[in-house]
Amino acid sequence: MLRITEIKLPLDHQEDDLKAAILKKLQIKPEELISYAIFKRSYDARKKTDIYLVYIVDVETTLEPQLCDRFQKDPHVLPTPDTSYKYVAKAPQGFGNVTGTRPIVIGMGPAGMFAGLMLAQMGFRPIILERGKAVRDRTADTFNFWKKRADFNPESNAQFGEGGAGTFSDGKLYSQVKDPQHYGRKVLTEFVKAGASPEILYINKPHIGTFKLVGIVQSIRATIESLGGEIRFQSRVEDIQIQEGKVKGVTLASGEYLESSHIVLAVGHSARDTFQMLYDRGVYIEAKPFSIGFRIEHPQALIDQARFGNYAGHRILGAADYKLVHHCQNGRSVYSFCMCPGGLVVAATSEVGRVVTNGMSQYSRNERNANSGIVVGITPADYPGHPLAGIDFQRRLESRAFELGGGTYAAPGQLVGDFLANRPSNHLGMVTPSYAPDVHLCDLSESLPDFAIAAIREALPAFNRQIKGFAMDDAMLTGVETRTSSPIRIKRNDKYQSLNVEGLFPAGEGAGYAGGILSAGIDGIKVAEAVALSMVSS
Repeated sequence: MLRITEIKLPLDHQEDDLKAAILKKLQIKPEELISYAIFKRSYDARKKTDIYLVYIVDVETTLEPQLCDRFQKDPHVLPTPDTSYKYVAKAPQGFGNVTGTRPIVIGMGPAGMFAGLMLAQMGFRPIILERGKAVRDRTADTFNFWKKRADFNPESNAQFGEGGAGTFSDGKLYSQVKDPQHYGRKVLTEFVKAGASPEILYINKPHIGTFKLVGIVQSIRATIESLGGEIRFQSRVEDIQIQEGKVKGVTLASGEYLESSHIVLAVGHSARDTFQMLYDRGVYIEAKPFSIGFRIEHPQALIDQARFGNYAGHRILGAADYKLVHHCQNGRSVYSFCMCPGGLVVAATSEVGRVVTNGMSQYSRNERNANSGIVVGITPADYPGHPLAGIDFQRRLESRAFELGGGTYAAPGQLVGDFLANRPSNHLGMVTPSYAPDVHLCDLSESLPDFAIAAIREALPAFNRQIKGFAMDDAMLTGVETRTSSPIRIKRNDKYQSLNVEGLFPAGEGAGYAGGILSAGIDGIKVAEAVALSMVSS
């Protein structure tokens, strides 16, 4: 097959126009074209008056050898690369019949889920331990907390439970990770097998949405179980046994001990008690940078108009997103994070007496507001000392947000106009905040360090020059955003094992090696491969 890139067509082109563009590019007759498939579709919106679609297509023709010769100097016509996944190992027949030989995966977020899936597909029958509940029960707990129908559950919430933190997000499936081995394609393919729309394989910036993710996660779990894997919910790991620099097994909060010499640690960025336990056991951990800030909300129609002009609302373009960054005079950088078109700001705490915000969208992205994190980068120099000092730093901010919100899990909020003018807000404007359980208006300058407040105050007008109306007086700020990424890194060697504990495989966002669903899934696959290779060679 041949891959053709940079086919440009109008937004409202007809289906036959793509076929005609292929025939024109290759200079072939219709009967010489056997088939074609869209590999990628994106759009170019740099000129709001001339937005067009850009395609990459894979083409099968009767003239492939001749066309390869004809277009050998054309970078836009090349042989289609092989993007199929190749397993690195297979478990020997009868694997896992001896106690303690099966690998253990701690965590059922994207990294743990894909590590478990891959190990199951290779025949290693993993045991997956998830401290939270199954995804539907966890969803019920989380939504009931948001709607004030139930108390906060520190073991079943927006952070903990099957599917991980990504379940209550936009379900974005794109990443800046370089992926020459096409691991990302494997992740997307497995999502499609589990019920995601096939369009995620080819559209630019694919997403799934929370409600669809619930069913997809359940389907992947069923696949793992059908292949001999075992998933245990409400099974928090209390301790990891390490002897002479090697893992031997785990002890659950129930007191049960499970033996294993291969343990994947995919706990997510909010497993603070687990981080403490690992540190106490001598696992090498170091502090790493992360970011803090607020969620900002605008009318989605404002963002659509700013990005797409007269094309705003077009069915193919959907709800517009944005990506912004500003380098401040005080040396800090402020950027938009986890932008959720047509979404909601949600309560994402995992601890009692603390408030944390995040963003979430459904597949339709049809809520009234657009929201994004507006966050400031910080480094371990801002919280020196202990490798876990970043966790203490986060907790102080989250506890203060709880206080400013009135001590009821309401989030502190402020209008942008008031924030820039350094005065408390006492009434809402045209933007109704979407955060639930509630928003308590106040002065957000008390919620973050002075350097962060100064940086955000400088950045908002700068962003307004890129997106007209971004610093509108009635735009809504809600605090605080602290879980942008893990505050620690559990360093690993070139075999994906802990630097100082053999058989322990740190993975995903909590270990400091991913940021988002796709990159966490990719990391889970890489770690699963490392586990499989280690197991067949040992």
